[in-house]
Amino acid sequence: MLAKRFTISLLLATMATMGVAFPSWTLPLSPGDRVRLFTPLDDELPPGSSFRLSGLYEVNLDGTLQVPFLDPQPAAGLEVAQVEKNLADALVQKGFFRREFLELSVKVTRWAPIYVTVSGDAFRPGRVLLNAIASDERDGAFQPVTEEAIAGNYPPERYLTAAIRQAGGLKPTANIRQIRLIRGKQERVFDLSGVVTGQPVPDVPLVAGDQVVIPRLAIAQNELVRPSQLTPTQIPVLLSNLTAPHTPNQGKGGQILNLEYGTRLSQVAIAAGCAGGTRSTHARRKVALVRTDRLTGETNVIDRPVERLLNNASNDSENPFLMPQDGVVCYDSKVTNIASILRTVGTIFSPFFLIPGLFRHDE
Repeated sequence: MLAKRFTISLLLATMATMGVAFPSWTLPLSPGDRVRLFTPLDDELPPGSSFRLSGLYEVNLDGTLQVPFLDPQPAAGLEVAQVEKNLADALVQKGFFRREFLELSVKVTRWAPIYVTVSGDAFRPGRVLLNAIASDERDGAFQPVTEEAIAGNYPPERYLTAAIRQAGGLKPTANIRQIRLIRGKQERVFDLSGVVTGQPVPDVPLVAGDQVVIPRLAIAQNELVRPSQLTPTQIPVLLSNLTAPHTPNQGKGGQILNLEYGTRLSQVAIAAGCAGGTRSTHARRKVALVRTDRLTGETNVIDRPVERLLNNASNDSENPFLMPQDGVVCYDSKVTNIASILRTVGTIFSPFFLIPGLFRHDE
């Protein structure tokens, strides 16, 4: 027991030295959030009195609450309980109420959408919008306060994992154990590996302006190439297959498939009919994987014979996982293509092809 207490004390001392506070599990306020302020002392005032404090308030763009008779009160980045305490202290300091008689409550009635930035090893890094409001809510006016509104609501899309999903999810090279969250001058590091190990995940609530940084590892992690809370569920893949004997997109020239994240190149080759066949030339059919880096624009092409691809299905370099917006092209071997050309040339110079031409010439 003594050793355990010593370990906890050492941990607290280390965190105090680093200036990093414990993560908060209560959702802080952001600009646009709506709260209901209530005090029963307003009941003693006549209806319509300008001295009433109870009502709906919205956090301003500068992060403050504008309450009558008070200077703008900080709210953004603070928990509701802290805002409630600060308002009570300000009302007492201004001499409007005596502390022993003041009863004040602040409740959230609606959580606003917020913008945060996600950078690093995500498929679509950049500025993302969380907790988007439906158009009918966005365009509507304030609704009368009901019991349901007083209780507030739970915004599951204003959390760390939601921001990563909105940025396209983690790449296989993402350092899932060192996710950085920057809020103003503070920075915290979170280990989200519980997503793949089944352990609890520290899903931290976010506020407007937060920055999420996903570091990159030199080696890809296969355990991240599957659907999860932090990775894509499905990915779009461009497919072109005009080879014989099976042409699922005949007449289209290509199609976009939504495949489960974690699909390998060999699986697409089989599904597209690029493998198999009764002719000897089908064994030499090839598959090309076209991949473009969305940040640099660099495009790489991986060319694999189908037979070699199937024989090395468990080799990551020979049979890679597909990524969003990859292109897969199936084409016949050179022998098949040359045979097709010769058949076309033979048809053109065939006597049966020339006879109708002679009759048309006579006409």
